[in-house]
Amino acid sequence: MQEQSPAELIYGLDDRPAPLPALFAALQHLLASFVGVITPPLVIGATLGLGEQLPDLISMALLVSGIGTFLQAWRPLGIGAGMICLQGTSFTFLGAVLAAGLLARNRGGGPEEILALIFGVCFLGAFVLIALSRFIGQLRRAISPLTTGIVITLIGVSLIKVGITDIGGGFGAADFGAPGNLALGALVLLTIVLLNRSPRPWVRLSAIIVALALGSLAAWLCNLFVPQPLPELPALSLPQPFRYGFDFAWAAFVPVALVYLISTIETVGDLTANCLLSRQPISGPAYLGRLKGGVLGDGVSCLIAASLGAFPNTTFAQNNGVIQMTGVASRHVGLYIGALLFTLGLFPTLGALLQQIPKPVLGGATLIMFGSVAAAGIRILARSALDRRDMLVIAASLGVGLGIAAQPQLLQQMPEIVRNLFDSAITVGGLTAIFLDLLLPREAPSEETTQP
Repeated sequence: MQEQSPAELIYGLDDRPAPLPALFAALQHLLASFVGVITPPLVIGATLGLGEQLPDLISMALLVSGIGTFLQAWRPLGIGAGMICLQGTSFTFLGAVLAAGLLARNRGGGPEEILALIFGVCFLGAFVLIALSRFIGQLRRAISPLTTGIVITLIGVSLIKVGITDIGGGFGAADFGAPGNLALGALVLLTIVLLNRSPRPWVRLSAIIVALALGSLAAWLCNLFVPQPLPELPALSLPQPFRYGFDFAWAAFVPVALVYLISTIETVGDLTANCLLSRQPISGPAYLGRLKGGVLGDGVSCLIAASLGAFPNTTFAQNNGVIQMTGVASRHVGLYIGALLFTLGLFPTLGALLQQIPKPVLGGATLIMFGSVAAAGIRILARSALDRRDMLVIAASLGVGLGIAAQPQLLQQMPEIVRNLFDSAITVGGLTAIFLDLLLPREAPSEETTQP
């Protein structure tokens, strides 16, 4: 497969865009990830009955996402990858976090006791990521280009379900699949595709924002979007370390620690895709340095998150799709993204405004971005000369991972801890890829390939 020309990037990794285009690019990353940042606290809060604490959980999720994203782009003292690595709570953590919360609730604890236990085990579990970041070089045998390509592909394919669900109207929507919803999603998707093919950099740079604005306007004109009054929220939300206290239980810590271990695989895959899209090497000392810094940045972000009342933060995959769509890979844009997210966390009313973008409109944009993530994984796999052994690893990993995604009830008779850990296509498929890549012996070169 031929490499794409570096000229396709409007701004390279170390380029410094002027403030206006940098802010414009940052807004597109923000819009692509905003729902992903606030959805985990919404789900966890609703499941554990944390309605009173929910506004604060959302504000802290945005604020910590901004701090972590800024660190990843700035890379102080080697903390961070030095790239656009937007931070947010991976859905992989939901099962383990909910299990910890339910454990506290079953013991008779109220909302504060539930959150004290969750943030306590998440704080200590973050040291798993920090420790693993020091051994990324030794883990490269387990996290090879083959396994990272598979994991990136699974990440993209798994996220596509989120995008297509939003196009239909969102999970549980009464009008799910209505023709109007599908038309809005198609309009946004088609707008992004057409604008992205323009030779003008500004048109390409604005594709996502223009598509979201056009989709929202169309929804409003068709009476499919009615702006709602903003809820009563505090004017300013300031962080307060460990405001809910600190608690610990081994039964809650072990699943969370295992998910931190698994999330390292996702982070390495996301960082590799980011390097590829940013025209950076995906082998050698510089690459390993970015992986170490990126995983360390995730660990530090998780420490800050647990301290300030947010759930674990890791590198988001969907923003790689934004880099692919816009051609903006400048790490300096990451500083703008971090500042914007931090501001949204301080002023919850701003976040409430963005939250009103119709689901089908967001789905049309995220669908193509998630597809871009999967395409990046396929591209990594295509760079290698795949033999029969490698094809077997790919087939088994994709089969197991996508099989779990297609039939989530497969593990319903297994113990709860097994269901919590292995009901994710990324987790099961990624672990299958690593296990088989380590277990299966590599094929010796055939005589035809060794002859001069």
